[in-house]
Amino acid sequence: MRPLGRALRYMTKYWPSALGAFFSMLLVSVANLVSPQLIRRAIDEGILVGNLSTILVMAAGLLGVALVRGLFSFAQGYLSEKASQGAAYDMRNEIYGKLQTLSFSFHDQAQTGQLMTRVTSDVEMVRMFTGQGFLQLLGALFMFFGAAAVLILMNWRLALITLAILPLIFISFAIFIRRAQPLFANVQARLGALNTVLQENLAGVRVVKAFVREAYEAERYARANDELLEVNLQVVRVFSSAFPVIFFIASLGTVAVVWYGGNQVIRGELSLGELVAFNTYLGLLMFPTFMLGMVTALVARAAASAKRIFEIVDAENDVTDRPSAMPLPPVEGRVAFEDVSFRYVGAERNVLEHASFIAEPGQTVAIVGTTGAGKSTIINLIPRFYDVTGGRVTIDGHDVRDVTIGSLRSQIGIVLQDTLLFSGTIRENIAYGAPDASLDEIVKVAQLAHAHDFILEQPEGYNTKIGEGGVGLSGGQMQRIAIARALLLVPQILILDDSTSSVDAETEHQIQRSLASLIGSRTTFIIAQRISTVRNADLILALDNARIVARGTHEELLATSALYGEIVASQLYDDVPAFADAGKTGD
Repeated sequence: MRPLGRALRYMTKYWPSALGAFFSMLLVSVANLVSPQLIRRAIDEGILVGNLSTILVMAAGLLGVALVRGLFSFAQGYLSEKASQGAAYDMRNEIYGKLQTLSFSFHDQAQTGQLMTRVTSDVEMVRMFTGQGFLQLLGALFMFFGAAAVLILMNWRLALITLAILPLIFISFAIFIRRAQPLFANVQARLGALNTVLQENLAGVRVVKAFVREAYEAERYARANDELLEVNLQVVRVFSSAFPVIFFIASLGTVAVVWYGGNQVIRGELSLGELVAFNTYLGLLMFPTFMLGMVTALVARAAASAKRIFEIVDAENDVTDRPSAMPLPPVEGRVAFEDVSFRYVGAERNVLEHASFIAEPGQTVAIVGTTGAGKSTIINLIPRFYDVTGGRVTIDGHDVRDVTIGSLRSQIGIVLQDTLLFSGTIRENIAYGAPDASLDEIVKVAQLAHAHDFILEQPEGYNTKIGEGGVGLSGGQMQRIAIARALLLVPQILILDDSTSSVDAETEHQIQRSLASLIGSRTTFIIAQRISTVRNADLILALDNARIVARGTHEELLATSALYGEIVASQLYDDVPAFADAGKTGD
């Protein structure tokens, strides 16, 4: 119940609506408890003695009670929904905000479908409890004890006979809860798995169609759907087996009232109206008992969802601002790796070991190496996407762990290998990191990235809307927009992670010429597969097996590094003759 207790605290912000719903529930319960007494008087003082005026008064009273009950039932439903929707709104915002702050290591291990399920389905389950479920629980308890008290006051002997069946009902509910709660947690987990399959399929639909794997994907989705169906059927079987037993036990109470109460009426110890009212109160006693069972199912499901939600809210962030962190002052761009080692969470070995180098302000550092050698790890450590596990990374002498994350990343422009554009206009995508940028500033960086011409060819130019993930643009066009987006920040440190891999050689050459004039005093890190991208770098780092095994200029490495020669020969084969000639002429 602890996660549900935390979930209920979200309601405190909306306490006027929640309090109004609570008092409305109390008035509805009071109206329900008054009705049987009016019926008793209508029978005993009206129908049995032929008093029409009493019958009319009691009928009017029943009508008034019905109106009050209807009015406050509406108020209860509206106010509780208003409060719970507000609580769900805050809960979704908190989860989403937490997801934005969690480090890359968390997202490396999390499944997108599972996260989506927690933000949507799990929040809705908790909302149903905090709105109607919790109020229904309180209402059922109030009605239960109210009806039990009236029954005892009316006829304690008959009441004790009927109340004797309640322990059996509660035992049945306890067994049901114990069986159902783990099933509800499994339902949400299976739903998350189903959403994961769906998300992966939608994100990779082009790959699916390219490899004619539609049938396989349909089968994979069907398997996940079958698992969800099976768990839901297990829940249904638990419901189907529990409630018939509970209803049968409840029917025994009605039998006891008719048998024992009927004998009392015959002996004159109980009036007919009192018997009818007593039986009505028994219904009011059993209904909240059944309601407790339904709410208990909701509680079990909401508890499972709340636990999943707070697993996200309470997740530890591997990369956070230290208490003593200070804003990073404007930097010149001197980046130093001092005996840096790094290992991903859950990995068995380091992906970077004892890396040391210095990039002076204005230098261009190119990073090459075999697959998995640690190239991307180096550039991920500079903006502190991850924290080093050994050594330290400094910018202008400041350890990146000693400065605030926002001030650090705001001075670094990044173009990642996997280009991502958001649904919206081209202008909005370029200005993503600087939303207040003017159109002139946006056009300038687009020209530098050689994106301006193809943007003007779009139907609405810079205001052309593009689909999710950049649908409607080629890979090269997307990369050029991403480069423009990074340049708009006017960063002192620029990171290009294979950022020209999707453009042709001529466009790459033009972009490199533009970047060369832009880089100036900026420190630039480049990961590239084309030797034309890295050959003019001031420093080239060659990585193999998590270590820096060679460093120097293009000409120096061609002369001294067998690994670099192999990389040139294998990955950059088409450019080798040109570079060999260029090396001979000193170009």
